[in-house]
Amino acid sequence: MRDNMTGDQVAETDREPCWRGRKIGLAPVDVDDAELIHSWRSDPVAAHEIGFWPRSLSALRERVERDRDDQDRDDFLVLLSDGTPIGHIALVDQDIADGTAEVHLLLDSHYRGQGYGTDALDALVDLAFGELPMHRAQAVTHTANTAALTVLAKAGFVQEGVRRSACLHRGRRYDLAVLSLLRDEWEALARPKSWDI
Repeated sequence: MRDNMTGDQVAETDREPCWRGRKIGLAPVDVDDAELIHSWRSDPVAAHEIGFWPRSLSALRERVERDRDDQDRDDFLVLLSDGTPIGHIALVDQDIADGTAEVHLLLDSHYRGQGYGTDALDALVDLAFGELPMHRAQAVTHTANTAALTVLAKAGFVQEGVRRSACLHRGRRYDLAVLSLLRDEWEALARPKSWDI
């Protein structure tokens, strides 16, 4: 339930998670979530770290509606146990034949640095490897995005390379780190899986 929220206000939702982590749940994104996702994407820190500029709300709404029917991606709201939405996470570019996909994560600025990002990534890769025939999950971020690199490392992702000068953002070239988590690495993680929690 959302009533004229700003980026600083997040309301509880009556959505039931379809998948759970230790402290969070994942619920499929709906078109009505576009305003909330737009507020998170409009945060200047997130825009700088992730390397994008905010699009209009109507463009984001159209993209969410289009992506809803895309069989190669799964988008979720990250929810606290009380139903408060705190972020967006997605498994995109799914290639079932090769068993590969890419992960995207964006958290509300008020909930960063509290372990929710790692928990959400853990839950998403449990879904990718435990329910889908994925063999490799990949993530790409600026090499200077230490927060994202830390969250990815805590979730078991290994940096496998750098795409030099691969991104232009705010008039400056950035290197992109490529990280991955393979099925056998996921199986060896010393943490409970989502279905054991």
